[in-house]
Amino acid sequence: MRKKQINAAKAPAAVGPYSHAILSGDTLYISGQLGLDPQTGELKEGVEAQAEQGFKNLGTILKEAGFGFADVVKTTVYLVDMGDFAKVNAIYAEYFKEWLPARSAIAVKELPKGGLFEVEAIAVK
Repeated sequence: MRKKQINAAKAPAAVGPYSHAILSGDTLYISGQLGLDPQTGELKEGVEAQAEQGFKNLGTILKEAGFGFADVVKTTVYLVDMGDFAKVNAIYAEYFKEWLPARSAIAVKELPKGGLFEVEAIAVK
């Protein structure tokens, strides 16, 4: 089975030693995306802005690999405050309309760089 690293030039740089995504066969495994501005590498302000930017970053990586949001079969959303669940759901629904992937939402103590939100995904062609 072929494997390929995907690193999208228009997405924020990884904050550690990992690839944006790995393509293995027809399956794309996308690393967690914070709400980092690709130009500055800084987090957007507030959970809603971070979620919006995180999904934009996810979309950039999907596109780089030749995929789209309709190809996503599983997401995991990480929140520092589960009280933000409804706010993030509203933004999530803007990106996943007709095709709703399987999903987990997990409350965590903290995220890299002090983030409030992170999303990872698996997509299949």
